[in-house]
Amino acid sequence: MKYLEKVEEVYKEAALNPQKGLCCTTTPIWQLPGLSIPTKMLEMNYGCGSTVHPRDLSNNPTVLYVGIGGGMELLQFSYFTRKISSVIGVDPVQEMITACTQNLNEAEKHNDWFKKDFIKLYKGSALDLPLNDNSIDVAAQNCLFNIFHENELVLALKEIYRVLKAHGRLVLSDPISEVEMPEKLKNDANLRALCLSGALPLKKYIELISSIGFGTIEIRAKRPYRILDNLHYDIDENIFIESIEICAIKDQIPTDGACVFTGKTAIYYGSEELFDDNNGHMLLNNQPLAVCDKTAKALESLNRNDVFISGSTFFYDGGGCC
Repeated sequence: MKYLEKVEEVYKEAALNPQKGLCCTTTPIWQLPGLSIPTKMLEMNYGCGSTVHPRDLSNNPTVLYVGIGGGMELLQFSYFTRKISSVIGVDPVQEMITACTQNLNEAEKHNDWFKKDFIKLYKGSALDLPLNDNSIDVAAQNCLFNIFHENELVLALKEIYRVLKAHGRLVLSDPISEVEMPEKLKNDANLRALCLSGALPLKKYIELISSIGFGTIEIRAKRPYRILDNLHYDIDENIFIESIEICAIKDQIPTDGACVFTGKTAIYYGSEELFDDNNGHMLLNNQPLAVCDKTAKALESLNRNDVFISGSTFFYDGGGCC
C-alpha cells in the first residue's frame, strides 16, 4: 500500500504548513451561537462537505471522527456533546495530531464552554481502529475513505461497522464520480492523496456500504466539487466530480435489501382520503411522503394515475416511509 505512504506525506506537509486550497468544502461552515473557530483550524479544514448534523447528536452520543485534520469538526461535535472524552479522533499522521492539539488548545481560549478534555485523540488507522466493538454512537469521516482502493475501503467500512453500537450512524462526506475512473488515474498516488482519483460512482459506493450490513442509507446532499479535465490529465473526456454527504445506519437490512433514500417523494391525489399500498405505506391525499428508492419503484409498478413519484433530489432530510 505504497499510495498510503504518499497520503501520509501529503497530510504531514498539510499539518506543518496549512494549505487552504488542499480541499474545498461544498457546505457552509457552521455558524453557531458561542462557537468561535480559530483561524488556523479553518485553514486546515481538509474536507469536501460536512459531517456535523444536530439531529445525529441527541442523547449525549459518543462520537468518533476518523482523519482529524485541523480539528474543526471535532470542535463542532464537542459543541453538541460537551462531556469529557465524548469525541474521539483517530489519525495516522503524528504531525496532524500535534497540529490539531495546538488548535484545540487555542479553541479553548476562545470558547468559554469548550474544554480540550472533551476530545481524546489516538494515533491509528481507519483500517484498524484502536476502539472496542459496539462502543460508538456516531462515526464520521470527511474526504478520507475516497483515498482507499476498494479492498481497503471495505476494510474501513467494516471497522466503522464493528465499533458502532446497534442503530449507530456513519456520517460521511466524500467525492463521487458517475463514471469509473481510468486505471491510470486510480493508480496515481498523488491524485488519490488529493482526494480526486479515488472517487467512486455513487451506485457502487452505496452497494459497498449496504454490503457491510448497513440497513438504512440516506443521501443527504450532492454538490459539484471538481473537474478532472483533458487539458491537464491524460484522459479522453472531462470527469465531473461531486461531493456527497451520506448517513448510513447500523440497523437490520430488510429481506428485500437496504432502504436507500435519495430524496424521492410520493404524492397521492386520488378521490379517497388516503391510499394504502398494503405494504406498510399510507399516503394521505395530496400530502408528500418521502420514500426510499425501493418503495418508489414498487409504487411506480402499480401504474396508478393518481400517485406521483418525484425523481431523486439527493437532498434527503429525514422522515419518510421506512
